[in-house]
Amino acid sequence: MSFKFFPIILLLLTLSYAENVIDFSNTIIVTPETMGTLENKAVEVFKEEVKKRTAINLKVVNKISGYTEPLIIFSTKSNLNSINNLPKISITDRKEGFQLILHNEKRPMILVIGADSRGLFYGMGKLLRILSMEKNRIVAPDTINFNTSPQYAIRGHQLGYRAKTNAYDAWSTKQMDQYIRELAIFGANSIEIMPPKTDDDPQSSHMIISPMEMMMKQSEIADSYDMDVWIWYPNMGKDYSHPDSLKKELKERKFVFSKLKRVNAVFVPGGDPGDLHPDILFPWLKQMAKVLNKYHPTAKIWVSPQAFRPTKDWLNSFYAHVNSKYPWFGGVVFGPWIKTPLKEIREIVIPSIPIRRYPDITHTISCQYPVTDWDLAFVTTLGRECYNPRPLKEKLIHNALDEYADGSISYSEGINDDVNKFIWLSQDWDPNTSAINVMREYGRFFMAPAIAEDIAQGFIALEKNWEGPLISNSNIEITLMQWKTMEKNNPFLKENYRFKMGLMRAYYDAYIKERLVYETVLEKFAMDKLRNIAVNRIDDTINESRSILIKKQNNPIASQYKIRCWEIADFLYQKIGSQTSVKKYGAARGRGDFMDYIDKPLNDVVWYLSQFEKIEKSKNPSEKLNIIEHLLNRTNPSAGGFYFNLGSTTQLQQLNGYPCWKEDPGSLLSPRVSFGVGLYGEKWRYTSLTKGFEGSATPLAWMNQVTTLYQTPLNFTIESLDPEAEYILRVAYTGRFRSKISLTADGQYPIHNILQTGKNPIWEFPIPKKATRDGVLKLSWKADKGERGVQVAELWLIKK
Repeated sequence: MSFKFFPIILLLLTLSYAENVIDFSNTIIVTPETMGTLENKAVEVFKEEVKKRTAINLKVVNKISGYTEPLIIFSTKSNLNSINNLPKISITDRKEGFQLILHNEKRPMILVIGADSRGLFYGMGKLLRILSMEKNRIVAPDTINFNTSPQYAIRGHQLGYRAKTNAYDAWSTKQMDQYIRELAIFGANSIEIMPPKTDDDPQSSHMIISPMEMMMKQSEIADSYDMDVWIWYPNMGKDYSHPDSLKKELKERKFVFSKLKRVNAVFVPGGDPGDLHPDILFPWLKQMAKVLNKYHPTAKIWVSPQAFRPTKDWLNSFYAHVNSKYPWFGGVVFGPWIKTPLKEIREIVIPSIPIRRYPDITHTISCQYPVTDWDLAFVTTLGRECYNPRPLKEKLIHNALDEYADGSISYSEGINDDVNKFIWLSQDWDPNTSAINVMREYGRFFMAPAIAEDIAQGFIALEKNWEGPLISNSNIEITLMQWKTMEKNNPFLKENYRFKMGLMRAYYDAYIKERLVYETVLEKFAMDKLRNIAVNRIDDTINESRSILIKKQNNPIASQYKIRCWEIADFLYQKIGSQTSVKKYGAARGRGDFMDYIDKPLNDVVWYLSQFEKIEKSKNPSEKLNIIEHLLNRTNPSAGGFYFNLGSTTQLQQLNGYPCWKEDPGSLLSPRVSFGVGLYGEKWRYTSLTKGFEGSATPLAWMNQVTTLYQTPLNFTIESLDPEAEYILRVAYTGRFRSKISLTADGQYPIHNILQTGKNPIWEFPIPKKATRDGVLKLSWKADKGERGVQVAELWLIKK
């Protein structure tokens, strides 16, 4: 192609693009003369958000005649007749619905018509999300035509102002207002707030105002957008049967409820925290309801069957109370650590009783919906509460169970799950909405129309960074290049915290991969030294191996990536109070503090160094060589044997007969991989640590386990056995549950009865020859009644 034609081609492309959009830069807003509070708020929000992006101050009038400029008309269906000369349109009657349509006959005209006041606001929000706005310019696509209403009645997120959140506790009321506004623009009709007294510290050093003051402000802000206000209110008292204790609890609730401008519902978890038997819980809630309805007459109380170790009696009692149709009762909440699958709850509960989902969108491990196939290097560093955009998976999680509930209000601990919030709002509005289109609107509205596609694809790429083994994931480097290109070409994004969260993850992921490759090679070189050890050079070889293993401390790799991560972390702390470090930013431990773990070891160095200490303490060369031999052959099942690291997702293919992930994303009926060694005598830490039993170092293989929850059995099949041989089973039981479990072979041969895990990691048991004479061994573990589940890390099947 000759370059002399290139300007002509560019001109043609520009004209082609121009034909697909209509200029609304000099538009005028038309409204009815009389509008309700929320309708006026919709126009106010539209004007303010447009002005932020364009510097255009839009004029508002009450009639069409006399103006030749393009028009944007805001009205509810009931007020539409007060505006003359409008084209005929059919408006949805469904609650909260709207019609958004472009007419371009005599002049461009966008109509935003709500079935009710909320519908008008959501129509306004949709218009903001599809307009292209830049300095002194507003353009609209020429194909605007939406007639829509929400699929589900409950759409919102929890915004708890408390010490353990990773950002919310640092926000001002202005920041809180803006964030609630943005949620409403994307279709939220609810927020959930928290009382001053929860399972948390009463204050944090980041708080600008007190928790009670913020609670009152949140209620007022939500009311200004006509959003429902929910309160997550756990039972933190010590006794709910004694009159004096009840009086104290009721006094506290009276104080809280009386201070709030708006309360539509109170959600009381059945446990985690506040475990109460339903026969005590429901009479207490009846008393609470009297106090609640004194100040908020239409508010209802919702309850979840949420308990770590629910018995059959507990669950039967709970559902019996739920189906009693108490006048104060609002519905059931399905959230984390609920034993009964949502589909079963819908079958148990009377159809007229609504169910609300309480999805954990904020955590990555040790949670309701953990990241699938997550590499241990990410688990070890990013931990439980990192920046975690998961647009594709969150859509799948939503749509796996959405038909059994009436919508959702998510469990969130801060800003780290920002992308996931908007995905859930889109799916509660319309489950057919594609995740990529949501991300395009996210990029267009929060960053810039010109790079909306780049932003959308960038966040999808970040999610793909977490798929499969990290060491072979070639997407990591490409993702970083894409984000660096966006940063270079769009300097205006330097103050955009949403962009910076994505950029930081791109750098962080790349840094961890570089380190993993490096430290894996170092481990291999160190082990090669030991494999060629000479009796007369044991101590020297150990020192050489140690020097190789700790080389990364004196010779780090990709340091520029880590430096960039800390620079962005500083910006995010100053901008939105994002607390990514305990040491530097005052984060609550295990709550978003992933920058503190950016240099955690990614190989087995901790385990190897602990074994080196044992070797050096010994004076016997033979004993030293035995320790080295065990170190090098720890996973060796000997000739004819089998070894399985069950925490590795590559072994999950031998777990047959379970629903697939898309059918059971919460793995209530199917296995998942969990992380953390588990240790009696120490408080569980959400960030996985390499230390475990008795505080000693442990192999990395003990850091992950295959897990089944509650009474779902763990079934594992080993094939191609020698039918004439006898075998011994060696098994490593690790994990945070530390449950009482039993093991059976072939459904009839007890391998061990109920035993307590969490004390000794390694156990050995003989396998009856009858169980393997067909060349196949079928193992089945089951947790005892009331336990949280089964966790198994490693298996050796050793030939006698």
